Amino acid sequence: MSQSDAREAQHEILVSAAADTVYQLIADVRNWPRLFPPTVHADRLEHTGSDERIQIWATANGEAKTWTSRRRLDPAALRVEFRQERSQPPVAEMGGTWLVEPRSATECRVRLLHDYRAADDDPVKLDWIERAVDRNSTAELAALKVNAERAIDGDDLTFSFADTVSVDGSAKDVYGFINEAHLWPERLPHVAKVSLSESSPGLQLLEMDTETKDGAVHTTKSVRVCFAGRKIVYKQVVVPALMDLHTGQWLFEEHDDLVSVTSQHTVAINPANISTILGATATVEDARDYVRNALSTNSLTTLAHAKDYAERRA
Repeated sequence: MSQSDAREAQHEILVSAAADTVYQLIADVRNWPRLFPPTVHADRLEHTGSDERIQIWATANGEAKTWTSRRRLDPAALRVEFRQERSQPPVAEMGGTWLVEPRSATECRVRLLHDYRAADDDPVKLDWIERAVDRNSTAELAALKVNAERAIDGDDLTFSFADTVSVDGSAKDVYGFINEAHLWPERLPHVAKVSLSESSPGLQLLEMDTETKDGAVHTTKSVRVCFAGRKIVYKQVVVPALMDLHTGQWLFEEHDDLVSVTSQHTVAINPANISTILGATATVEDARDYVRNALSTNSLTTLAHAKDYAERRA
């Protein structure tokens, strides 16, 4: 990477948590969709000793992107180096380092370094990348701090749950029903409006208005990563006010003559909005029950209609 065409950036934050705890959150890429707002999904493709190859699906300046990177993990130095091996335009090259620096037994500084170059060395594209790096790095470090410090206090705000149905039909048909979200207003009673775009095969942006049992309408926007016939992973990038985080998966598994379809959710409650939405005496547990009931009701409705669709076509 020539010095004249490259830019460098550094972002940092102080975290009131042990350096080893913070490093582990960064090192385990499976944490990232829950941890970092821009990350929708992350897979470890290869792992040999301290080296690994990962694929990340994330948002950058509001656009859905995917890329693969090589990482080198150094737990002794609390350091993770990364380099994209296949970038997406407008990025030509990008790499950097996570550095966790202990300040005491209960505090550390985290620095996130980037170096990058734009496709065709275009200055307009370079400015786009600079904005994306600054926005994502700032969001990631802030979320890392919140999650690391929350883990110390005990986190009762984040929870996961799942609903499953068995379908006497083909996995292709039931997968198709979930994948074809642009048809949901015609197929699902709780979906009022949908806008679906696919920037590249299997990478979707879904905006949707849904109705809850009490008649409230919620607008959500999700990025979905579709693995044909196997699973659809998503993350809401616009969530209802009672949530800070909502990620999920639709899983399709064949068992003999039946197909098992699961809707799995991971949610983080936004405690600041509990009293406004549920009343002054509402607790975190009340919020958890409310969110679980609302999401489960919609999931089970979708699963029932997908089951009916696939079994009628069988």
